[in-house]
Amino acid sequence: MPLIAVVYFSETNVTSQLAKAIVAGINQEPDISVLEHRIYGHEIVEGRFENAVLFEQLKLCDAIIFGSPTYMGSVAAQFKAFADASSEHWQCQEWADKVATGFTSGTGLNGDQSSTLQYLATLASQHGMLWVGVDASYDSVDASINRLGCQLGVVAQTSNNIVNEVDLATAKYLGRRVAKLTLRLN
Repeated sequence: MPLIAVVYFSETNVTSQLAKAIVAGINQEPDISVLEHRIYGHEIVEGRFENAVLFEQLKLCDAIIFGSPTYMGSVAAQFKAFADASSEHWQCQEWADKVATGFTSGTGLNGDQSSTLQYLATLASQHGMLWVGVDASYDSVDASINRLGCQLGVVAQTSNNIVNEVDLATAKYLGRRVAKLTLRLN
């Protein structure tokens, strides 16, 4: 049975709500298991993310979905600590050929969330992963997803910690898309 991981950091629970929607989308497909891991501060010791069990679990995954709020045009420091720690698994390319995608949130309509997704895509590429974007334009016939028009991954925008329903629907959609592709590749 394929295993999909959702690894993310969330300070205000906006990114966490997106993660839950992604998991709901994954769970729409039969015969897939989900590993959801929210990054917490206690996992960061002297600036370094430490969770050997998680990295062992990620080796077994068929897909990894990365998520972080956008802070100052990139991922949060907590997520960056996780990404930096993943370098120990980079040389052997332990994540090569796994499906990957990403999601982010920010307060501005253009708060440089695309830069965060570009960072996540670069992280996946460094690991030899296969990046999956959103295959629906913001002006498509089905206007119920991708309201902000980002093809690279899920972008949510809120200034009051209430996630727009369309952003949640986009997250659910991308979760299901990753699940379908993961099943096809297995």
